[in-house]
Amino acid sequence: MKKKALIFGVTGQDGAYLSKFLLKKNYVVHGVKRKTSLINTKRIDDIYEEPNKKKKSFFLHFGDVIDYGSVFNLITTIKPDEIYNLSAQSHVAVSFEIPEYTANTNALGALRILEVIKNFNKKIKFYQAGTSELFGKVQEIPQNENTKFYPRSPYAVSKLFAHWITVNYREAHDIFAANGILFNHESPLRGETFVTQKIVKGLVKIKLGHREKLLLGNIYSKRDWGHAQDYVEGMWKILQQRKPKDYVLATGKTFTVKYFIKKVSEKLNLKLVWKGKGLKEKAYLNGKPVIEINKRYFRPSEVDLLIGDARKARKELNWKPKKNLDSIIDDMIFYEKKNFNGK
Repeated sequence: MKKKALIFGVTGQDGAYLSKFLLKKNYVVHGVKRKTSLINTKRIDDIYEEPNKKKKSFFLHFGDVIDYGSVFNLITTIKPDEIYNLSAQSHVAVSFEIPEYTANTNALGALRILEVIKNFNKKIKFYQAGTSELFGKVQEIPQNENTKFYPRSPYAVSKLFAHWITVNYREAHDIFAANGILFNHESPLRGETFVTQKIVKGLVKIKLGHREKLLLGNIYSKRDWGHAQDYVEGMWKILQQRKPKDYVLATGKTFTVKYFIKKVSEKLNLKLVWKGKGLKEKAYLNGKPVIEINKRYFRPSEVDLLIGDARKARKELNWKPKKNLDSIIDDMIFYEKKNFNGK
């Protein structure tokens, strides 16, 4: 019999890649999305099938982790073998503006799922999507599973609760519950408000003459960037272990946002010239400023350096990233050019 997976947050970047990965593994996949006025299924349209199609293996449901009744009905009706909680208010800057909603979704959302598993079927395996933002004001370099957490945003604090409640339910209720502490992972499906996608989309539009300027925040923050396709495989491998454990997934390499800009501009043959310092630093193209620094895009409390140590995942999961930063950027630029609509 085919395994059944239930994915909360299926229409996000990771949800889309994970769905396709699991379908190739011969799973039946049930995805959950919030009911909104926008359809917002673009990332999974290629795998969504007509409701009356025989031997259907991908199902889409409406639901929300902030609604316990919704979570309960989905889990008890679908009876999944594995649950992946990828649902979140995932934008760090936005979490400062809507901290209560962020906490309700990210922190209590995980708790609601775990509570249903505890009361309904403890044999269900549970994956909680963690984040390198847990390390925030880093206490050691690089960061691994034993590094002390120091979250620097409501988003990170909410994810800290989700992390520890997953550990608590694992230990207190003998549930297969595991955390993946994933460092930044990008792809063509990355949300438009995330800095990598913002840079790629902005520079492609500048290259094609459909935009004049790109506004950014802290271009000297350093991140460990991998590809989402590699990381969803890691999620699956975490749930295939004999015992539940927590794992860091990362490349072990870090680059500044400015370096990411440099790589994208080079691949687009945009010869940028940087001048100025601080908030007055700008990138010029043919004598005109095309990238400017805007204080509005700085966080109230910055996270300057994240770099992961994934040796545990390499050893125990036999996992390592296949794609480097160049291939990630190539994928994102190719997709953006292919789907550019002139807006």
